[in-house]
Amino acid sequence: MGKKVRVSELVEHYNLEVICGEDGLKRTVTVADLYRPGLEMAGYFNYHPQERVQLLGRTEMSFFETLDETVRLHRAEQLCASEETPCIIVTRGLDIPAELVEEAKKHQLPVLRSQVATTILASRLTNFLENKLAPSTTIHGVLVDVYGVGMLITGGSGIGKSETALELVKRGHRLVADDAVEIRQTADYMLYGNAPDLIRHLLEIRGVGIINVMTLFGAGAVRNVKKISVVARLETWQQDKQYDRLGLDEETTRIIEADVPLITIPVRPGRNLAVIVEVAAMNYRLKRMGFNAALQFTNKLTETLAEDLDDMD
Repeated sequence: MGKKVRVSELVEHYNLEVICGEDGLKRTVTVADLYRPGLEMAGYFNYHPQERVQLLGRTEMSFFETLDETVRLHRAEQLCASEETPCIIVTRGLDIPAELVEEAKKHQLPVLRSQVATTILASRLTNFLENKLAPSTTIHGVLVDVYGVGMLITGGSGIGKSETALELVKRGHRLVADDAVEIRQTADYMLYGNAPDLIRHLLEIRGVGIINVMTLFGAGAVRNVKKISVVARLETWQQDKQYDRLGLDEETTRIIEADVPLITIPVRPGRNLAVIVEVAAMNYRLKRMGFNAALQFTNKLTETLAEDLDDMD
């Protein structure tokens, strides 16, 4: 079942005035898109998106006032009849026509009022709903901001994820989440991670216990939310396994509905994982800028081999 936001949450979050339909505040919003029913005010209801929050601004209300009283009542009835409609919000503190209030009361549809301008409120509501309704999941791992790149470090329990994060923090990078990373996916398939409130800024180090990174290292050592760009998977070194030594095989892993670049880092004594993660972050940035060291090396190698063959001929 998809996520939902109760109308009562909108009222509380944006301090909206409830004009009528208090019993309908339990209605839910299921889509982040808003709708300004200008065409519906003119009588065209063929493609009316009833499931959206209906936003009435100065344009819609001034046009509504020009209509005949009987027509206004009919249009208000059509606008309020659907049980799918979460609510109607009137902006700019405008007066609300009696016909709209009358019909809304009949159908227990919440009519709300805001003092904020229409475009500003629309932008704020859309951002709020996109955040609340975004697909989400929780992953066991550590999320750190390394040179501006969101690195999600995953791996089995006890592999060294938290210790790697601690070393990265000591090297000037920032911790986002340890142990549990809450991830949400935006409409453009971007992934953003944060820590649950209970463990925000906390890091668990075996043998030491739980430490507060912000208290120990300062506010510059943490951040609350970060876009996830790369997944670094730590695994125990396997002698008989062939690991990618050039970096040509670009793997990805799927989180929710997005594919994220994946690098597998074998762990064994003597390897400085923090430095490897740092280099992986810098290499990712270089690739985004169009510089691929592995590809350049193989191209140069191919050219050299071709020249040697030509010389042999």
